[in-house]
Amino acid sequence: MARFILKRLGLALITLWLLSLIVFFAGQVLPGDPGRAVLGPLASERAVKALDHQLGVDKSVPAQYWHWLTHFPGTSQQFQAPIGPLLTSALGRSLKLAVLAFVIVVPLAIVVGVIAALNAGKPIDRVISVLGLSGTTVPEFVSGIILILAFGIGLKLLPISATPPPGSGFFGSLKYLILPAIPLVLILFGYIMRMARAGTIEALASDYARTATLKGLPRGVMIRRHVLRNSLMPTITVVATQTGYLIGGLVVVETLFRYQGIGQLVAQAATNKDFPMLEAGVLTIGAVYMVVTLLADVVFSLLNPRIRLASAE
Repeated sequence: MARFILKRLGLALITLWLLSLIVFFAGQVLPGDPGRAVLGPLASERAVKALDHQLGVDKSVPAQYWHWLTHFPGTSQQFQAPIGPLLTSALGRSLKLAVLAFVIVVPLAIVVGVIAALNAGKPIDRVISVLGLSGTTVPEFVSGIILILAFGIGLKLLPISATPPPGSGFFGSLKYLILPAIPLVLILFGYIMRMARAGTIEALASDYARTATLKGLPRGVMIRRHVLRNSLMPTITVVATQTGYLIGGLVVVETLFRYQGIGQLVAQAATNKDFPMLEAGVLTIGAVYMVVTLLADVVFSLLNPRIRLASAE
């Protein structure tokens, strides 16, 4: 297991380094002058060039990359403050929203997918499949606007802003996060449910499931002991890969619901041409994605030791 984890960590570090190259050089080709973005359109050209020199953006691209890498995460040009505390605070708020969405969608999608598999071909299976796939086709900004109009403005059941007032407790904050979590749940539900359904159907048709049934093992016991363990392995991989879609959805949802998370911070940095904040935010999101996929690999290998041994060779 230690060799397996070290190999995965090495690949993750190489991936993050390649991502840092892509993020930095992509930021270099974006239009806009950082000095002009900070000082505004009325500033003199001399003041803009002086600020560009102070920020180091007039140096060669390799020199800028080395300075950015050795001083990561750097200072925000927009806020004129260290990026680290701003990014950590925004990431913590985004994790709250993401965890709430996952806590809702993962158990719900797996249970519903197993129910659909146990009733494959029946009306309940068709209804579940159609509803699940329909939810994945609706963009987050569309479902978010509908939820705001229906539950926030029309019925006035939930607040339309995701930012709770200062001093709110756990349950008080949870009330503000329910509405923005629903669009994320709708997007993820269909993918996870379909994978759980397909994995369960495949496991039910396997030789070990038929053998357990022929031996007289009760169906419920056979499903718990033999089917679920094997059917959930591909589902774990799908849950990890959906983290990328979840992060993309966070940018839309946080902007729509005025939630000060990392998605909105990155969107504001792109709008204001705050390249250090933009690059640090994207790289942080990539690091989070790498950690999640690494955890998924570890869990997958614990459920299936053959994968672990084959990868370590």
